[in-house]
Amino acid sequence: MEGMSRTEPSLIQRVKYLLGRPLPDEMREWVRNDVTGPGAARRYFMRGIVPLIPILIAFAFVPGPVIIRLCMMLLLLLPLLYFQFALIKVYRRHLLSTNGLDPELINATRDRRRDSTRSEYESIYRRD
Repeated sequence: MEGMSRTEPSLIQRVKYLLGRPLPDEMREWVRNDVTGPGAARRYFMRGIVPLIPILIAFAFVPGPVIIRLCMMLLLLLPLLYFQFALIKVYRRHLLSTNGLDPELINATRDRRRDSTRSEYESIYRRD
């Protein structure tokens, strides 16, 4: 990405970032790209699911029918995915504001698409 800072957080800084600590100011471009760039939603969902994997694996070893084990896994996984989907904008806004960036950056793609559609509409239907 043009103009993007090449500064990336170390492993310890990433862990702190994922736990809610802000990164240094020189890493703001990295944060902006992490939260609003390509793959941001995928990274967000992975951050919520990965910590749950050991628990889901533990359910595989619970004695009983396989359907019971699968249902126990689904009882954790489905609400998690539901709430992750419902709170994606809240979490991304929080990450941006915590790191000193404008929370409205998450709407940049939507705004560009809206402006493009509007200008296309006006070029077709508006006759001055």
